[in-house]
Amino acid sequence: MSTSAVTSGPLRRVPVQGRSVARVQRMLDACAELVDEVGYEGLTTTLLAERAEVAIGSVYQFFPDKRAIVQALTLRNMEAYLERLATRWADASFDHWWDGVDAAIDEYIAMHRTVPGFRTLHFGDVVDVHLLDEERDNNAVIAERLAQVLVGQFGVTDEPRLRFALEIAVEAADALIKLAFRRDLDGDAAVLHESKTLIREYLHRHVDTPPS
Repeated sequence: MSTSAVTSGPLRRVPVQGRSVARVQRMLDACAELVDEVGYEGLTTTLLAERAEVAIGSVYQFFPDKRAIVQALTLRNMEAYLERLATRWADASFDHWWDGVDAAIDEYIAMHRTVPGFRTLHFGDVVDVHLLDEERDNNAVIAERLAQVLVGQFGVTDEPRLRFALEIAVEAADALIKLAFRRDLDGDAAVLHESKTLIREYLHRHVDTPPS
């Protein structure tokens, strides 16, 4: 895992030495485990220090409060998500850019299943819809990053229409995937299938088709 996600943003002090970087990563790992177990409201810095096996002073050395810890974890998850997409898109051959969007949905689903804390936090909405950016909703940040990668990877025309459509698509997919995991711990297969079909049809209609 790259350390860039824990060397900016909500950190009170940037870890420089390898030992400090590892300590911060342990705190984030502990945070991920605990939010799945007790939820964001039940999370405390004391619990986190105990789980990470660090002194409570070490927690406050790097983070002002639990919100900052969750924000750092969310940023790490976003970086991990984008890295997974880059790897998936580099290793696959797609007939069309919306197949890349299908892959993006698959990776989002996979993170719900495999990444501790992700199904609880997603990209931070449980804490604050502006956790990733003070000016924009969390999903708008994700849509923006997806647009940048689609333009660079697939040569999609970079225009406001694309970015607006991706914001709608991300909101819809996020809501449906949350529903799927509320209905089934592994994600309700029928709901997940319908979410991908809905997003593909929406993007085909609103991005590939010229406006009337």
